Amino acid sequence: MDTPFSTLIRTASHEQHTEAETSTFMSDLLGGALGVDAYARYTEQLWFVYKALEDGTERLADDPVAGPFLQAELLRVPELERDLAHLRGADWRERATALPATAAYAARVEECVRSWPAGYVAHHYTRYLGDLSGGQIIRDKAEKTWGFARKGDGVRFYVFERVGNPAAFKRGYRELLDRIGVDELEKQRVVAECKRAFALNTGVFRALGEEFSSAA
Repeated sequence: MDTPFSTLIRTASHEQHTEAETSTFMSDLLGGALGVDAYARYTEQLWFVYKALEDGTERLADDPVAGPFLQAELLRVPELERDLAHLRGADWRERATALPATAAYAARVEECVRSWPAGYVAHHYTRYLGDLSGGQIIRDKAEKTWGFARKGDGVRFYVFERVGNPAAFKRGYRELLDRIGVDELEKQRVVAECKRAFALNTGVFRALGEEFSSAA
């Protein structure tokens, strides 16, 4: 294949990516139509998904396909937990609940951890590279809308303190994708899983939109 895999995976999932980014919930959230409670609920849903992603790192650390992507500087669960303590209080774990759409998303990630490392890479890619890119827009909006300290508690999920040069890091990540150790048929399956990951994410946005529709 002449087209680099990183280019293929980005272009093939563009439609699903756009749909996720332009969801009604996210538009309302970033547009200021929803309160900080909606932002906190969204952050809570992210915790369930990232727990599934990062609980799988030990199992996949030595996997020849997924292992190279598991870079410690990307880990988000500690930051999410700090944000949730700030947003919801010290007892946030006791009250945290996953929406059905979130549970389905996390379950699919867990399934890939157990049985399909290349599929896990699709979920890893869609989440972490999105955080390094569009996630910074969310951080900026949240700081301005709800008065969080710049890169402080409440938005730490979006702050990658161990990634000194995000642009260079993303280039390196795409190079890893280009070298991924799978055949062409498996690459097509990974692309399909990437689309599925975006669809699962959109499902979470849809569910959040329904939950907060009366507040918009």
